[in-house]
Amino acid sequence: MDTDDLSIEAYQGIIIEAEKFNHDLTLQFGVLASSCKDEEEYLENALKLIDEIKTLDSVDLEDLFFGQLPDIKSLHQTLNKIIENIIQTSKLPKDKRHNRF
Repeated sequence: MDTDDLSIEAYQGIIIEAEKFNHDLTLQFGVLASSCKDEEEYLENALKLIDEIKTLDSVDLEDLFFGQLPDIKSLHQTLNKIIENIIQTSKLPKDKRHNRF
């Protein structure tokens, strides 16, 4: 799938929220979509990606952000917000989510 296939709720809750923090974080969630078959799998894998990012040390975070170490406290706040958004999107029945196109 592609990020274009995400509902408005998922796209805004993950992609837009990540972009507010840093474009490099957005890239991580964008690439993730290509390995998912549908939005449900994407939401699950996004949570796994967040768990993985939260365990990275400064060196690995610097690599993830292409040589620029982000403010770790702000990163974790953003990731927690994305988790909240994923939970809210997951609670919404598929037929109540809005298509982007």
